[in-house]
Amino acid sequence: MTFTMSEYLLGIDWGSTNRRAYLLDADGQCLRQHADGTGMLAARGRFAEALADLCRDLRVPAGTPVVMSGMVGSAQGWHEVPYLTPDVPLTDLPRQLARLAGPEAPVGIVPGYRLPASADGGVDVMRGEETQLLGALALGAAGGWFILPGTHSKWARLEGERLAQWSTYMTGELFAALGQGGTLAALMAAGAEHDAQAFDSGVAAARVGGALTHALFTVRARVVTGDLPAAQARSFVSGLLIGTEFTACALPAGTELAIIGSPALAARYQDAARHFSLRTRIIDPDRAYCAALGRFMKKESRR
Repeated sequence: MTFTMSEYLLGIDWGSTNRRAYLLDADGQCLRQHADGTGMLAARGRFAEALADLCRDLRVPAGTPVVMSGMVGSAQGWHEVPYLTPDVPLTDLPRQLARLAGPEAPVGIVPGYRLPASADGGVDVMRGEETQLLGALALGAAGGWFILPGTHSKWARLEGERLAQWSTYMTGELFAALGQGGTLAALMAAGAEHDAQAFDSGVAAARVGGALTHALFTVRARVVTGDLPAAQARSFVSGLLIGTEFTACALPAGTELAIIGSPALAARYQDAARHFSLRTRIIDPDRAYCAALGRFMKKESRR
């Protein structure tokens, strides 16, 4: 398949619940960007209309090619795109686009990656994060460990241009679910503001290890016994869940982590990393995504 770029490119990071879009010119400069809650779940059954609405809101010139990544390429998305295997380098993604039939302008979906099952039966997948990681490489990153926090937080290790390994944690989804219903919901609603001290206490609790389900119950126990003010429960749970990721990965002290995330969320992970003596640097996710789109503009993509 040939996918030839024009003087503009519209890139869309289309996740399960949120959607971010960027209109770039021929030099790779972002002219306009947009974010909304029209994710895969909201757009299901009307993806073409949702794209048309987005193009109108962003004043996208007619005929502009579109590159989409994320859950839009899943079985529940607009068009299912098969996963790539880790032997395909991230830099090859511009040649792996899956072309959608129908739209007048060229529309392609970036495939995700599948990690083959390990000896213990573990398996993992990603859709969307691969584009952010390509952007990190385009910005000069040279391998190592990356954290992409969010609904499904990813810890990925790159060896050069290839994905060597990664693990996914349902941290954001679980945090949202705990706050919406169940034993801890009322307590988490009592503290809307971030409490750094409570967050650190949650991370410290995660370092102890043990079953997460037990650690979560102790949040209620701490409140009812007066050990933890209810207003601090939300931040404590946040620290506990994020800290559990660090405990599970168990990286050696001094390891550097590149965090690709929004300022507020990246700051939480940066704070947690201090408890484990890990070094961090933050990569702006918008900048990374636009850098990745620049790679799609510089080449024709063939499949």
